[in-house]
Amino acid sequence: MTGFVVIVVLFALFWLLLIRPQRRRRAEQSALTQNVEVGDEIVTAGGLFGHVQGVADDELLVEIAPGTNVRIARRAVAGIVGPEDEEADEEEAEAEDEPEPEHEPAAEETPR
Repeated sequence: MTGFVVIVVLFALFWLLLIRPQRRRRAEQSALTQNVEVGDEIVTAGGLFGHVQGVADDELLVEIAPGTNVRIARRAVAGIVGPEDEEADEEEAEAEDEPEPEHEPAAEETPR
């Protein structure tokens, strides 16, 4: 009986730690690829950035450079690059350009 309980507990842990998160990621990825629209900036699983020019059932027409369009499978979309991502990149670049403030030595305490 104890061996059976151990097996059930191990299976439950396996399900909680591996199967359940994988299903959640798969559902999120599916929702992401289904919500791609014309005009979105995307990044592919191969690391290409581009703007969606056309949407078909299982394919997207993506402009990766001015005048250069490629057809990709919807499942190749790794993410949608939103305006908030671009703003965060700009803020990081500005922060890197700013000089770090000089640290002043702490005031010495006088003994009482």
